[in-house]
Amino acid sequence: MMDAWSDRKRRSIMNLCVSSKIGTVFLSSKECSGEAHTSQHIYEYVESCIQQVGPENVVQVVTDNATNNMGATKLLKEKISSIFWTSCVTHTINLMLEGIGALPMFKKSLDQAKKLTIFIYAHHKTLVMMRSYTNKREIIRSGVTRFATAFLTLQSLSEKKEQLRHMFSSNEWEECKFSGKPKRIASYKTVTSVQFWSSVTQCLKVFSPLVKVLRMIDANWKPLMSFVYGEIKIAKEEIIKSLGGNEKHYKPIIDIINTKMKGRLDSTLHLTSYLLNPYYHYNDSQLQYDHDVHTKKRNRLETTNNSLSAQEWIVDCDECDVDEVDLKMVDDALATDVSQAPRESPRTKELLDEDFESESESEEQVLEEEEYESDGVQIMEVYKLI
Repeated sequence: MMDAWSDRKRRSIMNLCVSSKIGTVFLSSKECSGEAHTSQHIYEYVESCIQQVGPENVVQVVTDNATNNMGATKLLKEKISSIFWTSCVTHTINLMLEGIGALPMFKKSLDQAKKLTIFIYAHHKTLVMMRSYTNKREIIRSGVTRFATAFLTLQSLSEKKEQLRHMFSSNEWEECKFSGKPKRIASYKTVTSVQFWSSVTQCLKVFSPLVKVLRMIDANWKPLMSFVYGEIKIAKEEIIKSLGGNEKHYKPIIDIINTKMKGRLDSTLHLTSYLLNPYYHYNDSQLQYDHDVHTKKRNRLETTNNSLSAQEWIVDCDECDVDEVDLKMVDDALATDVSQAPRESPRTKELLDEDFESESESEEQVLEEEEYESDGVQIMEVYKLI
């Protein structure tokens, strides 16, 4: 995982961490204040770290969606095609929320909420009044770097709707020295507007499903790769439902989600892990027949390594000539070291002649009986390649 940031002295620093099932550990960092953050520069830094860890131990590189990072993606694919370069899920979902928030149906309410919050916190008098009416509960203010905080601002205002209305209609507010100022008048109109609060409710319904996914990602309490695609798919369904299935309203939102998702959160890794996730597989019996998902997965499956014939056979063996595939090719495609050939069980028993003799039955009678294997002795375990 690679990221770039600036410290308090405005020094530009790149750092790279390694994440595995054991956890996330710091690997490397470098100051690059005097260097341009070009795609070539980023690629060289990431590639050197990959060589340090070992290309065979790296599955994917994760960065944000900056243009220079996307350019480095192409350079890496040319050098090491077996390693994926995927986008940060948190950053991508924030881009989705930002795009949705820019739509006319939501932008006005978001701007009004931001101006109201800034006005209240800009003056000691209004801030003291707000805390008095809300029992010292703060309004969550929008952040600069993460658009999801705009949702938290709307949610916070919605929870304090009645208290804010009482505040702006109180005698104390009328006596406030800001009562004749333009910003005061705009804030008053916002809080007393029925349309504003109705729009806030609509925004929360649309934003909530995506924020839910964002919180799941940030919580990092379980392996998330296999949940990303499925949870965003569920979020889209919930958004459509919240807008009453009105295509005129939900289509621009879904288009934004799909656009931001394309090439970022629909990679082979995301789709394959989604298909193999039991949570979705057993909740949706039709998942295995989803043509769009299977097509996307198959179109990119060759990225993993060069065993194309074996990969095609694994995906759809009835359409591939089995004579073209051997166990070694399958091993390479599956990244395994041991051929899946039949092997002898460690519990194999040495068979003696007396095991086939019967004192009370003739040989002809034994041959006529149905043959069976003892439950207590396992003779051979044969592993068939499916």
